[in-house]
Amino acid sequence: MATAVVKSDPQGTCADAIREASEVLERGGLVAFPTETVYGLGARADHAGAMGRLRAVKSREPNKAFTVHIASREDAARFVPGIGGLAGRFVRKGWPGPLTLVMTVDDPSSAPVMVGRNGAAAEAMYYDHTIGLRCPDDGVAQRLLRAVDAPIVAASANLAGNPPPRSGAEVLRDLDGRIDLLIDSGRTKYAKASTIVRVTGCSYEVVREGVYDAGIVERLSTVRLLFVCTGNTCRSPMAAGLAGQMLAERLGCMPSELRACGVVVQSAGTSGGTGGASPHAIKVMAKRGIDLSDHLSTALSAEMIQQSDYIFAMMRTHRDTIVQMVPAAEPRVLLLLGNDDVRDPMGGAEEDYERCAQTVERGLRTRLQEVIV
Repeated sequence: MATAVVKSDPQGTCADAIREASEVLERGGLVAFPTETVYGLGARADHAGAMGRLRAVKSREPNKAFTVHIASREDAARFVPGIGGLAGRFVRKGWPGPLTLVMTVDDPSSAPVMVGRNGAAAEAMYYDHTIGLRCPDDGVAQRLLRAVDAPIVAASANLAGNPPPRSGAEVLRDLDGRIDLLIDSGRTKYAKASTIVRVTGCSYEVVREGVYDAGIVERLSTVRLLFVCTGNTCRSPMAAGLAGQMLAERLGCMPSELRACGVVVQSAGTSGGTGGASPHAIKVMAKRGIDLSDHLSTALSAEMIQQSDYIFAMMRTHRDTIVQMVPAAEPRVLLLLGNDDVRDPMGGAEEDYERCAQTVERGLRTRLQEVIV
């Protein structure tokens, strides 16, 4: 019997197509559906018949798990209890998107998704205490995954050894008559496989480069904080030094080890690029165990803004300049003191710099509570 085909727009607003596909999955059928990368072939992880058919179509060994597909990043906690650290960073920054994460789960039976489900479901999702999770950035996939009240696993919708399908027509070339339903929304956005990253503790390995290359993965693995003032000679370098010290204490490492922990703290000036830290700033920070003697003023750039997750401006004028340079960054740009400016101590005595440092410390104690590392 030929595979049934339903059409949908890429946003998945065709309710009839989503309803029909979800009903097929609910009763244990196989459904091919689009993602932003390639078409996937989905089945209920807790339905033995569906998993048997999926393994047969994909020529997959009985003990090998499939990638679990979820509708939103928040769903990850159902499969990986206590997700956080580096894995949590990838989830926050990389999803939804063309990124498959392989994560360690010491006890799969403790995962909320396993409540009321048997070991067969665990075998479909977990392998050797690991799980592969994918959160597609595709309207059809997201709506379908939300519509099914069961965990869905999927693989590329092709026969083993053949290229992964980038369109509904390519799915049918391999699987017509082998699967129950295809949601056809045309050619996929990237027409390329997702990037697979294995996360183990505080380290990661790029298992397969796909849409995301190694450089993008590195940025996803890192939390970047940027402090901005005018000349980048006193306020912002002091703030960056103090923030690094506070974050290192939180993470249980030395400030020099922050980058190895995936945290980058930078500073720049809207008119920076000349000279080093001011002598008074160096003295005030030295009292706190922070060395600014090698600091060089850096001019703020659009690239720095684009790559930063948290941007703290010393004054409203700095915030306005940042947003003018990169309008899309506006939600990430905050005044360090909330509603007040950090006054510029430039030209003042050492006491003025000390007061400025104390003001910055007060602002950081509040603002860094909002930073998720």
